Amino acid sequence: MKKSNNWKAWLYLLPALIFLGVFMIYPLIDVFVYSFQEGYNSASQSYFGVGWYNYSYVLHDPYFLQAVKNTFLIVIITVPISTGLALLLSVMLSSIKKLRQLYQTIYFLPYVTNTLAVGLVFMILFKKTPYTDGLVNLIIKMFGGHSVDFIEGPYWAKMFVMCFYTIWVVMPFKVLILTSALASVNQDYYKAAKIDGTSKWRTFTRITLPMISPMIFYLIITGFIGAFKAYSDEVAIFGTNLNAAGMNTIVGYVYDMLYGDSGGFPSYASAAAIILFVIVLTITVINLMVSRRNTHY
Repeated sequence: MKKSNNWKAWLYLLPALIFLGVFMIYPLIDVFVYSFQEGYNSASQSYFGVGWYNYSYVLHDPYFLQAVKNTFLIVIITVPISTGLALLLSVMLSSIKKLRQLYQTIYFLPYVTNTLAVGLVFMILFKKTPYTDGLVNLIIKMFGGHSVDFIEGPYWAKMFVMCFYTIWVVMPFKVLILTSALASVNQDYYKAAKIDGTSKWRTFTRITLPMISPMIFYLIITGFIGAFKAYSDEVAIFGTNLNAAGMNTIVGYVYDMLYGDSGGFPSYASAAAIILFVIVLTITVINLMVSRRNTHY
């Protein structure tokens, strides 16, 4: 009886396993193989050598190094800030009794809006044109500051817009997850803390945070993965020539090597993709190890 149940379970899983094998495992193996084939030509399916040259080229390419720098800055800045702000907003929303669902819906609206459309709105808000300095610069001038070209100006001004936009886009999903997590906390713990006269801050740090820690670490891990895959957001704000803007990402570099103006180099693109895979895998494993020690189930 037990063996027949195992066979049934494997049969149920078979469609998913086939899908994962065809669309995830096989392409990953294929990319890994391409990354070692020097001078690979996709048209003739030929190459002239096998070795580490593609990795050496990519790791010494200034455009790739710039993309790595941009990607890491986006990850380091946006993931902690967006998670912290989402937690703060979720706690505030949970304390609201009336119209709570309406506020949750309003916060969630940016998440269901097309990211390119949101990016265009951000570009209009921050971009300087011959006719206007943009709404953000108008506000800066109102407080006595000087206008800044956030789209084509200094590097850190452009990075500020990029991080601000990323935080704005990911915030609704994190707020939704955390408000749901807060609502699932057993109220008996709060009643016991109230009877003991425990302060709100101690209740939050000793009861709320440990109880929702699985969701917090889930958002941190998925936030790291999502930020490392950033590309369309940058295109929406700075256009398709991200190398000229100095705002390319690792995924953007891979795309450029395949289809951009400097494209037609699948071996270089494969090497960059494998490097990105190793970086994301390493950081994910570290996050999982940390979460096991600090997560309460």
